[in-house]
Amino acid sequence: MSQVSTCPTCGSKSKIKEKQGIVTYQAVQDDEAFKKIGQLKKAMEKFKEKAEALEKELDLLKSKI
Repeated sequence: MSQVSTCPTCGSKSKIKEKQGIVTYQAVQDDEAFKKIGQLKKAMEKFKEKAEALEKELDLLKSKI
C-alpha cells in the first residue's frame, strides 16, 4: 500500500516511493483519488485483522490435535 504524505517541495498530497534509498514523491491530483486511497488502506487493515484472527484460531486448533 502506498504511503501518502505532504511533498516537502510543493506542499501537495503525494504518494511516497523509496527505491535504493532514494525517496520520490508523486502528487495525488484528485481529491476523490485521495479518498479512495484512504478507503483502500482501511479495507486492507480490516482484512489483515481478520487474517490474523484466523491464524490464531488455526494455531489453537492445531495445538488441540
